[in-house]
Formats: sequence, structure tokens, C-alpha cells
Amino acid sequence: MKVENAVTPNEQQLAGFLEPGADGPIYMVNLLKFKERAEYADGHKTDLTGEQAYALYSQGVSQLLKKFGGAGMFSASVERLMLGEVEELWDKVAIAMYPSRAAMMDMMRSEEMQEIGQHRAAGLAGQLNIEAVDAHGAWLGNDIG
Repeated sequence: MKVENAVTPNEQQLAGFLEPGADGPIYMVNLLKFKERAEYADGHKTDLTGEQAYALYSQGVSQLLKKFGGAGMFSASVERLMLGEVEELWDKVAIAMYPSRAAMMDMMRSEEMQEIGQHRAAGLAGQLNIEAVDAHGAWLGNDIG
């Protein structure tokens, strides 16, 4: 299995996301890798670390999630790899819930997201973003397989 962090989706990934998808909420699992120092596209100098720049983005996203019917579900620093192998671990794991793909896309296209997106781009070295759905109404402890 090849693992490659990215900051933006490729054409195929974006096209798939624009398809209708499952009814009901989606959960986006984010595996985040931060830059050592934040690097803004406009070139302005900053003393922020990548993680600090991303935290500015996260604060704004928390408010936007509420506005678009979603919620932050979980966020934590990665401690170690329990199973499997990768060349380099991610720095943080975060899960956000959106009521639908369409709601997430509306949020991504919003003016507010365009304003705060600069902090995400400045702070992230890359990420994996995994869409998950709860097709059976299962929750931890009810249907672990």
C-alpha cells in the first residue's frame, strides 16, 4: 500500500466527492501532518509553527461546522503506531461530521472558508482525508468487527 499525503484532492477524488453519496451524515477522518514552520502563500513572515497556523484554521472550522449542520467529533495528537507500518506518522487525527456531502461542499465553497483556508495551507505538509459513513447505525461497542 502506497501512502501519499496531499493538501488538495486530485481530479478523480473531487469528481467522486461531487457524486450524491450515502444518505445521512458523513464522517471525515483527517490524518494531519504539519510543516515545521507555517508558510503562507503571500510570502508574509510568521513565527507560527505549522500546527499553530492549522489551529487558527481549526478555530474557524469549528464555527463553520455548526453553521452548516456539522460538528467536530474528535481531535487528538498521534502518539505511536500500534499496528502496520508507514514511513512517517501523522501528527494529529481529527474527525468531523457533516450532515451530507452537499453540506460539506457548501461549507468548502463558503466565503468564510476561503478566508480561513490560508491557515490550513500554511500549516499542513499534507494529510489523508477519509470519508466514512455509518451504514448500519453502529457505534463503538455495538458492532466492532
